[in-house]
Amino acid sequence: MKFDPSAAALRISRLWNLQAEFGQEGSAYACYLNEIVSDRYTLVNGMQLLRDELQLADHTTDSDLVACGADMSVPTVITTVAHTNCGDRIHQGEATLAYERTVALRFGSLSEIGELKLESFSPTGGGTDDGATLAHVTVAHQLDDPIRRRLYDGNALSFVVVAIDLKTHVGREEEHGHVVAYGRTKESPFRENRNACGAIVGTLAHYNDNNAVHRRLRADLGEENFKFLSTQGLKTDSGIDITSAVAAAIVAIQGMLNTTKALTTELDERGVGHLTASITVNRTSADDPVIYLARATVFGGKVQIQGLGTDARKYSGQLVEANGLTRLVLSYDGKAADAYPVTSYDYDVVAAPKHDDDEM
Repeated sequence: MKFDPSAAALRISRLWNLQAEFGQEGSAYACYLNEIVSDRYTLVNGMQLLRDELQLADHTTDSDLVACGADMSVPTVITTVAHTNCGDRIHQGEATLAYERTVALRFGSLSEIGELKLESFSPTGGGTDDGATLAHVTVAHQLDDPIRRRLYDGNALSFVVVAIDLKTHVGREEEHGHVVAYGRTKESPFRENRNACGAIVGTLAHYNDNNAVHRRLRADLGEENFKFLSTQGLKTDSGIDITSAVAAAIVAIQGMLNTTKALTTELDERGVGHLTASITVNRTSADDPVIYLARATVFGGKVQIQGLGTDARKYSGQLVEANGLTRLVLSYDGKAADAYPVTSYDYDVVAAPKHDDDEM
């Protein structure tokens, strides 16, 4: 069935009309709900949303589970979720408690026994080992050819959403309730402070060319950024070191940009990509905040991107008091949190597989 892109295009437009704020350390739940979840529901509202594998049962299913199969003749969208976070165990609680419950459970696939099935990658240092591989694996796992054929032949408005969240983390060291520096924290109240993310801090402080992780992170940062951050670094006006926070931001954003570009060749004309970049701020307490950095969409021959950038010299930061808590605010090129422009570039769309009735 020939694709009518109007439904997807309208949703992309609505997403970009939603206000977003970048660079502010705040509650993980507030960030995930107000930024990521709100954007993604804009993409799927008004459509039949399929994410339970029971809904993919068809007439060939040899059991009563055939009754669970969805009616593909109505406008339908199938979603999948991928995310990355550093494998460092200091980061794991936020990934399972906040992210999976708030974001992934709404848009990730569920198995026939109700298990959450999402692409979860843990490259050392966060970001991504390889954006092209991440994009390829996520898209390949989302739809088998028979499912794709049923979806595409069912309704001219149906499409798929591939959602990918690129994440890094940074420690926040505190003494007597006051922030001392970013880049170190306690894994628990009973342990000593240590580097977090240790891979990023280690790359900047003790670069080893024989270390594959160091080489990848240095490549993600770019040579000019690596030299600047490893020799000069960045501090707030009050003297708090935020070098590792800026490095973590660049690694996450670069990972998002790499994966966004890869999706332009992995998605066909009926595929919508929505990507984000963020940092988790590790504290000794359980409520790890998040800094939302950037977002992007891929659809219909256009990539659109908004948020902080990848030039370390354009970063600045300050600590502010909000609701009795001290928060870091990162800014890029002097812009306010809600004043980042949307940039875009074009790409050649991959055609969806043709079927017999496409010419009718």
